[in-house]
Formats: sequence, structure tokens, C-alpha cells
Amino acid sequence: MSDSNTRTRERRTETEETEESEGFDCPECGGALISDTEHGETVCQDCGLVVEEDSIDRGPEWRAFDSAEKDKKSRVGAPTTNMMHDKGLSTNIDWRDKDAYGNSLGSRQRAKMQRLRKWNERFRTRDSKERNLKQALGEIDRMASALGLPENVRETASVIYRRALDENLLPGRSIEGVATSAVYAAARQAGVPRSLDEIADVSRVEKSEIARTYRYVVRELGLEVKPADPESYVPRFASALGLSDEAENRARSLLRNAKEKGVHSGKSPVGLAAAAVYAAALLTNEKTTQAAVSDVADISEVTIRNRYHELLEAEQDLPL
Repeated sequence: MSDSNTRTRERRTETEETEESEGFDCPECGGALISDTEHGETVCQDCGLVVEEDSIDRGPEWRAFDSAEKDKKSRVGAPTTNMMHDKGLSTNIDWRDKDAYGNSLGSRQRAKMQRLRKWNERFRTRDSKERNLKQALGEIDRMASALGLPENVRETASVIYRRALDENLLPGRSIEGVATSAVYAAARQAGVPRSLDEIADVSRVEKSEIARTYRYVVRELGLEVKPADPESYVPRFASALGLSDEAENRARSLLRNAKEKGVHSGKSPVGLAAAAVYAAALLTNEKTTQAAVSDVADISEVTIRNRYHELLEAEQDLPL
């Protein structure tokens, strides 16, 4: 009985000491306590009393001065990502037959590693859904690379495709078609749109199928995709043509004027952007041709000429 009482008193004493050390008020002046992780101390921010010291530092024991050095010293793997079918949680076995020191493996070890690679690949894609995702996400990555899209667009496209797969939208449609429509929708949502012709150039399906599948996916998933803004195409076209910042700003001004007059309604945003870039180049005395703009924007010269005159007329009609 006495042992039980002794243990109870010891536990009570430890609890009281813990509560006292973890309190939010200074025992001397009643000020607020703060933790100094650099020195491992808990101090009062008013009077400077050290309430607790020698606390455990749960951070790394190394220092890093840039992101590259931090990644090199870190002992954890890469973060999970929707751009891989297994979200990056599985193990990859290197294709090179070398050990950790860079030495070549013997014949028996090479055969063993080959068998391990084969079974590892089989386990990574055990069912049809995993194989479907692996093929589709590979297509998304390939098309995004060809179009020069940033990583956030690839991530968004991967999420859209996963949602389409989970909601059973793929029966009757090709994997490539749904993957392409996911890239098209993600690029427009991120504000870095690509024209349907540009998407079709890097896709393995026809333009008509892309447009049809895109409309179906957007409708069924309830995606909020705003109409493409012609101004979002201007920086890319101006950069490809080697135009100055002055010409780029002039093109943006022409497009804003066209919006105020309602000229943009019902017109292709790519055609308006191409015409604005061409008109801005002429207005700023920079050399370019309709053929050069047509090649960059993948739009006909006739469309450029028509929109060019409409943009200039809209600017002349605006009140000063």
C-alpha cells in the first residue's frame, strides 16, 4: 500500500513540475513565455527569466545555405505527387547494373536484378486502373513538356484525369483523348492557355475528338473554365517574334480597347491576340510580317488581316 502511495505522489509531483514548466506565465513577473529553439530554452519575454533549459532540439543536426544543399542533405524522399500513378510512393530499381559504389555487378547479380525489376513493375501496376493511370499520366507529361507548360498545370491535369477515371467517364473514349482534354482544361484554368490547334499538334488524337471529349469532361466534372483571355497569348507571341516590351504593352492596350467596344465577342482569342501583336509591331515601328505572326500563332493570315482592321477601328472609335 505504501509503495502505491509513493508512486502516486511521484506521478503527481512529475505532473505538477511538467505543468509548471509548460505554463504560459512567468513565475517571477507573470509575463508570457516563449521558446528559444536555437538555444533550447524557454524564457520570459518580459524579464528574461530562463524557465527551462536543455530542451530537445527536434530539428536536423546539419545546416544548409540553399535549396540544393538542403535537398542533398535531407534524409526523406520526394513529396507525393498526383503526376505519378502511385503518387511517388513506390520503389524504383535503377536500370544500370551497378552497386552503390558504381562498380559493375556480376552476371548472377545482374540476372537477379532483372528479375526484381520485372516483378517490381508487375506489382506497381497490379490492376487495370493502375495501368490506365500510368499510360495517361505519361501522356500528360509528354504533352505538357512539348507545350512548355509549368508543373502546376501538369499537376492539375493529373487531378482532372484522376477525377474522370474515378467517376467512370472513360468508357467509350480513348485514354489519349481524355488525357489531352485534361491538359487543355488545366492550361486554361491556370491562365496559360494553348490553342486547340497547338494541343492537337502534340496529341495522338484528332482535333474533333479533343473538342468533343473536352466539352464532355468539363460538363460532367463541373469544371469552372473561363473563356480564354486574348491578352494571355500576347507575351508568348511577342517573345517568339522577338518584339520589345513596348510592342507587347501596345498589343495589350489594343485588346483592352477592343473589349470595351465589344469587338472580341464571338471571335477567336488566338486570332485577336495575333492581330494585336502584328498591329502593335507596326505601330511601334518594329519589323515583322503577317506570315511570321501566322507561323507563331498557328492562325491564317486572312484572320490576322481581318482582326487587325477591327482592332484599329475600335481604337479610333474610342472617345479621347
